[in-house]
Amino acid sequence: MSHHSSPPPKHKGEHKGHGLPRGSERGSSSRDKDRSATTVSSSAPMPAGGKSSRTNCPPPAPPKTANRLINEKSPYLLQHAYNPVDWYPWGQEAFDKAKKENKPIFLSVGYSTCHWCHMMEEESFQNEEIGRLLNENFICVMVDREERPDVDKVYMTFVQATSSGGGWPMNVWLTPGLQPFVGGTYFPPEDGLTRVGFRTVLMRICDQWKLNKNTLLENSQRVTTALLARSEISVGDRQIPASAATMNSRCFQQLDEGYDEEYGGFAEAPKFPTPVILNFLFSYWLSHRLTQDGSRAQQMALHTLKMMANGGIQDHVGQGFHRYSTDRQWHIPHFEKMLYDQAQLSVVYTQAFQISGDEFYADVAKGILQYVTRTLSHRSGGFYSAEDADSPPERGMKPQEGAYYVWTVKEVQQLLPEPVVGASEPLTSGQLLMKHYGLSEAGNINSSQDPKGELHGQNVLMVRYSLELTAARYGLEVEAVRALLNTGLEKLFQARKHRPKAHLDNKMLAAWNGLMVSGFAVTGAALGMEKLVAQATNGAKFLKRHMFDVSSGRLKRTCYAGTGGTVEQSNPPCWGFLEDYAFVVRGLLDLYEASQESSWLEWALRLQDTQDKLFWDPRGGGYFCSEAELGTDLPLRLKDDQDGAEPSANSVSAHNLLRLHSFTGHKDWMDKCVCLLTAFSERMRRVPVALPEMVRTLSAQQQTLKQIVICGDPQAKDTKALLQCVHSIYVPNKVLILADGDPSSFLSRQLPFLSSLRRVEDRATVYIFGNQACSMPITDPCELRKLLHQ
Repeated sequence: MSHHSSPPPKHKGEHKGHGLPRGSERGSSSRDKDRSATTVSSSAPMPAGGKSSRTNCPPPAPPKTANRLINEKSPYLLQHAYNPVDWYPWGQEAFDKAKKENKPIFLSVGYSTCHWCHMMEEESFQNEEIGRLLNENFICVMVDREERPDVDKVYMTFVQATSSGGGWPMNVWLTPGLQPFVGGTYFPPEDGLTRVGFRTVLMRICDQWKLNKNTLLENSQRVTTALLARSEISVGDRQIPASAATMNSRCFQQLDEGYDEEYGGFAEAPKFPTPVILNFLFSYWLSHRLTQDGSRAQQMALHTLKMMANGGIQDHVGQGFHRYSTDRQWHIPHFEKMLYDQAQLSVVYTQAFQISGDEFYADVAKGILQYVTRTLSHRSGGFYSAEDADSPPERGMKPQEGAYYVWTVKEVQQLLPEPVVGASEPLTSGQLLMKHYGLSEAGNINSSQDPKGELHGQNVLMVRYSLELTAARYGLEVEAVRALLNTGLEKLFQARKHRPKAHLDNKMLAAWNGLMVSGFAVTGAALGMEKLVAQATNGAKFLKRHMFDVSSGRLKRTCYAGTGGTVEQSNPPCWGFLEDYAFVVRGLLDLYEASQESSWLEWALRLQDTQDKLFWDPRGGGYFCSEAELGTDLPLRLKDDQDGAEPSANSVSAHNLLRLHSFTGHKDWMDKCVCLLTAFSERMRRVPVALPEMVRTLSAQQQTLKQIVICGDPQAKDTKALLQCVHSIYVPNKVLILADGDPSSFLSRQLPFLSSLRRVEDRATVYIFGNQACSMPITDPCELRKLLHQ
């Protein structure tokens, strides 16, 4: 097991092989008791690691001079700019130096809000002696995995294949030709009774390189060749994709076997929000509504979402969701907050509201977007990447995980001393809130989740009782309790503003911004909240203005918040990867359906064309993660084959192609979708639960999408009523098209049959096309609702 910023290694391996998909490969906690050893992987015999703990020393004074990373834009690289390590960014300068000096490359990969990345920097990379060892014997390269997911994926594939798991920080030793020969995750600085420290690992690798270099090179080449063969995804001899019915059934059964009946979710601990799984379950329910399995799927998803929202993984004071729960109950989280979680969870909570009609889920979705608007939004419309888990309890103190989010009973009592009028016993607002959210004098964090004792006496808010039970306990009305709790939470929120804040990663990624555009668009449309759709529009405008190169038609991967609200670019630019195109195209398609502004659909088509040129594999089918030219130095060019914390870019691309075909009638996109699904059929057949998003798309492709066409004036009330009716219902396998009667419009040129559709009695009229048939024209929203519910 490894003390790294990921789930326990066995889960990581299972995710690739035959277990339930984990929500992430990111973000660990010092309270994860089952992850206390270093993972080392090697293509030759090398030292294994052991137990570790975080030291509690004050941060050292920065050296007088900065290293090369001071010239970078990445917040993660800048965090290492004053290390006594002669760091290089990933690039030709470092590779040439390694070849010239015949030294191995030490590659360290992480991200700026990674808890154990902070620890390794503090303990090892700020250490003068370790810095000297690194500088004398290696060419040291630092990579922000969020800037270069291609580099991260290639070497994480090596670490996972040659050890029990992976995570961050990821540390890999490479030949000057960039082939890996040793890899691991977090290393403690020194040896312990049951561990080998980073210093020892460095010295042993130095000895191996001097004495057995040729053996290392041969083993490295052999491992790279094996990884290439193992990672190949191709159509091969298959002519058609796997059976959707079979894949659906197997995926559901695997999820059902791992489901936690009591607390929801799909593991013991740690527990991750897994939107791709919940999306699949809702889709499975829709196509199996009249069966026991269908009802079961709906219950599993709704119960999981409710338990998550009531748990400490949701920030009840400031909204938004933390990265994952360290326990089965969703109580004590790893406190990092990621943009991609907020984006996907806002959509899945909105879907839960569409399906159940329960306002609880809509409120959670709105709360998530309120948090993103307040904390993760740039004034120009873009969205920041993350908030860190660590912050100082008080100014001048060393950062501790969760310090910004936890509370003592004394703090709450002092903030909420007012007596509650009408209660059946003496009661203050503070006591009411503490009862409802499970706070105690001794703290509600188990000592096993806090081995350093940093959170002794602290509490994480978690809903312990329903509003009805809390009201009955004190003889109060439910609405009175709701108002008192909301007032109390707002006072806690205002008080928390005065605490030292956690680090904000103000890097903006095209892929995650695309997911967030979807979050605002889908939620805004479903809830009839135009201001949310407007925020989605602003996000799309930001992407086009700051993350799109008009001359080449390519997306840029990153940009950064500058001073005074400006936006800064890296030079040269970091060009987009497959996930950037896939997630942005999805966001634009969702935004078109929410806003009916065809310009977003037009841009989506152009980006899909560019994606096809840059990433499509014409021989094997499917998309590579990176451009051929961008990854020329890397030993592998991979295809993403796992729906995890984020959906696989190939899964999203398959669904995008399906939607684009329905929007345009372009056969090439349907052919590509079928080819992609065929290429991944063996992966789905082996472990459908590792690709729930792709299994969902496979079902949509084999059942065909509905085209819902509304003929009407976009500004007319009757048109808006029909649009809102469609948005309010859970209909995942559809495209929504507005035909405004203009034969020269973009969509009429793509789909000429739109010009032949007529309004009935000059009223806005709906036509539904599916399975080579067309419905009768509908003008009444109630009739439309009945038809869509069939």
